Amino acid sequence: MKELTKAEEQIMQVIWAIGPVFVKEILPELPEPQPAYTTVSTVVRILESKGFVDHHVYGTTHQYFALISKEEYSHFSMKKMLENYFDGSLKKMVSAFSRKEKLNLKEMEDLLQLIEKLKDRKV
Repeated sequence: MKELTKAEEQIMQVIWAIGPVFVKEILPELPEPQPAYTTVSTVVRILESKGFVDHHVYGTTHQYFALISKEEYSHFSMKKMLENYFDGSLKKMVSAFSRKEKLNLKEMEDLLQLIEKLKDRKV
């Protein structure tokens, strides 16, 4: 799987959120300043060439839909971050996020419960 650029990811977020879309439906969902219609259309075609989306043809227009789920890309992206920034160590990543994000007690307890559930599942 290839990594998405910021513009590609913004458009994929829209496609994941609202499902099959025409380019004209993507535009209002993007932050200001909104890019030109032709720019969005070009980015969508790049996403198609990368294998992230495909389309249905309706006359002279195309409706685009995701081929890669948000969960699949999220997993890929997190794995890449883990490898590139935390030497593949989940412990280092969680530790860094817990220090930087100043987790409250409830969030820490939730993490501990999640770890316990995962530990029980592996046994």
